[in-house]
Amino acid sequence: MKNESLIFGIRAIIEAILAGKTIDKLFIQKGLQGDLAKELMHLVRKNNITFTYVPVEKLNRLTTKNHQGAVANISPIDFYDLENLVMNVIESGKPPLFLILDQLSDVRNFGAIIRTAACTGVDGIIIQKKGGAPVNADTIKTSAGAVFKIPICKVDHIKDAMFYLQGSGIQVVAATEKATTNIYDTDLTIPTAIIMGSEDKGISTSVLKLVDHQAKLPMYGDIGSLNVSVACGVFLYEVTRQRL
Repeated sequence: MKNESLIFGIRAIIEAILAGKTIDKLFIQKGLQGDLAKELMHLVRKNNITFTYVPVEKLNRLTTKNHQGAVANISPIDFYDLENLVMNVIESGKPPLFLILDQLSDVRNFGAIIRTAACTGVDGIIIQKKGGAPVNADTIKTSAGAVFKIPICKVDHIKDAMFYLQGSGIQVVAATEKATTNIYDTDLTIPTAIIMGSEDKGISTSVLKLVDHQAKLPMYGDIGSLNVSVACGVFLYEVTRQRL
């Protein structure tokens, strides 16, 4: 956690939630009791905020201040509502282009992808609330500030987001080396969402089963795959090429 986005103390976190701040991470001490703790948990559940119960030693490592059993990280950006964003893009008249990141974990890859997405006209990036790379100072730096220029949506489940996109007439194309179809043979001129997987495991099997198309990049030599941010850049620029 970066100090500039760290808040601690139950009351401080309650006030941040009431002020509409986006809580990126929340750690709560195991067995925390009291009326103020109950008020915090009520707000956390009401606002569907992801949290983790941790031992007090974890909180003590995060801050030496009087944390009262709760430490949070405020996101430097506000996240967009997926349904509203999709509706607005469709109504604009341009063929939508979305990017889905399935459990991407490296903040520098995340930042590089955001930067490329901003340069290729991506309408929004979709990430899952749990398990993915956070938007932090490293993400902002690597994105060269592009994180402030492109809408990012946090969803409970990637699969639900896919269903909504598909129901809105947007095809979901998986970037995977398991595909038999080349990216250059895939029609990307129509409304499209490209999904990229994590650095180590790629796209999860359960998600891969739900996509409309799978596509791969041609590879030569002994190296079996590209860095995910590089591969994402190639995919996005192929969309740009086809839509020129």
